[in-house]
Amino acid sequence: MEANLLRAFVAVAECEGFSAAGKILNRTQSAVSLQIKRLEDQVGESLFERTSRSVTLSAAGEHLLPYAQQMLRLQDEAMRVMGAGRQGELIRLGVSEEQASAYLPELLPEMARSHPDLRLEVICDISTVLVEQFRDGFLDVALAIRHAPTQTGHLLGREPMVWVAHEDQRLDAWDILPLALNPEGCIFRANAVAALGRQARLWDVRYTSRSPTGLNLAVQSGLAVTVKTPRSIPPGCRIVGPEEGLPDLGHVEIELHTAPAKISEAFQFFHNALIRIATGSETLDAFGETRVEVER
Repeated sequence: MEANLLRAFVAVAECEGFSAAGKILNRTQSAVSLQIKRLEDQVGESLFERTSRSVTLSAAGEHLLPYAQQMLRLQDEAMRVMGAGRQGELIRLGVSEEQASAYLPELLPEMARSHPDLRLEVICDISTVLVEQFRDGFLDVALAIRHAPTQTGHLLGREPMVWVAHEDQRLDAWDILPLALNPEGCIFRANAVAALGRQARLWDVRYTSRSPTGLNLAVQSGLAVTVKTPRSIPPGCRIVGPEEGLPDLGHVEIELHTAPAKISEAFQFFHNALIRIATGSETLDAFGETRVEVER
């Protein structure tokens, strides 16, 4: 069986759809369908049960899946041992700037020690963009804030959102609360605006930036209040306590998107290390039962 056909099969099985698998494999939906048809012709069985709403494994597909995963793993390992991947495997990681600052200082040295040939491309952006890039096949892993349920996102845990101000700033010095927030579409911004609206407090978005650096500068200068998770509080700033009158913001959910076709030993190590470091955060309420192990 051809490896590219098996990769397409594994991708469709784990994404539960041809369109999502195509985006991860950088192929059109019709191309993936054709690959599955070729594989079904080779094995003489239908591998999926298709309806207008779902794509699920047939009995034959369920039998084939663990063998396909093992064959791909062995092929990747053979290529590594024989030097076919001498340049080192490339992993494309999508992560927010604040998550990168929190997790990469521990993750990068660990990966350098265990897999010195591994190449890592880090793309930093807001979560909605990262999820879109993952769906379009431009990322192998995306660590994101959940905005809505997705087919590919696996819940790791949740973090509280907190109001953050300069350590010497008194909120009662402002008649109108100045805010520094991400652009429209950010869940932090949406929760802040909704919470303040329920409180009927006067507020104004004075500073807007996709970069946390732009927001941090406004807050560190005592010019505005922002919303963050506790691990991302910039130097010279503090959490605004409930006694200061600002409303509770609730939690955000952290999710991991992983390309199903990536099953090499190096990727498995990277994936599991990222989960361990992210869920080991003191502020992350980890949901152990939902952690995704790449061991196939």
